[in-house]
Amino acid sequence: MSTLLAQLPPPGLVTDATPDGFGFVDYASFKDGFAGDTTDADAAFMRDSQNPIALATFATPVTQAAWRGKPNWAIIATQDRAIDPRLLRQMAERSGAQSVDVEASHVPYVTQPRAVADVIDRAARSVSETASAAQ
Repeated sequence: MSTLLAQLPPPGLVTDATPDGFGFVDYASFKDGFAGDTTDADAAFMRDSQNPIALATFATPVTQAAWRGKPNWAIIATQDRAIDPRLLRQMAERSGAQSVDVEASHVPYVTQPRAVADVIDRAARSVSETASAAQ
């Protein structure tokens, strides 16, 4: 992931690193960089309840990508400031994902739950139809 992020660095995400290799999205920039389309109260709740991020995971190469052999879908959050939407789109294209653009920040499941549920529903129906046809 660090290789991908180096190509298109996060435009608004700031991480405060701890000496033990974990990090948190910076409290001061959390709403703007992570959840810009939420209410102040929802952003504060997400900010205050975030789990530490093991920063080493960004440098760990993926050796077995499920998308290589399984159908997949992607939601491109067009207002994402944690991961550049161009990078989201690039990853979706690389994996052959069926992608859907959703006007949302990094948390579309909070701000656009219907759109996210629709993508999940379409994915489930597609896989179910494919499995039925194979029988």
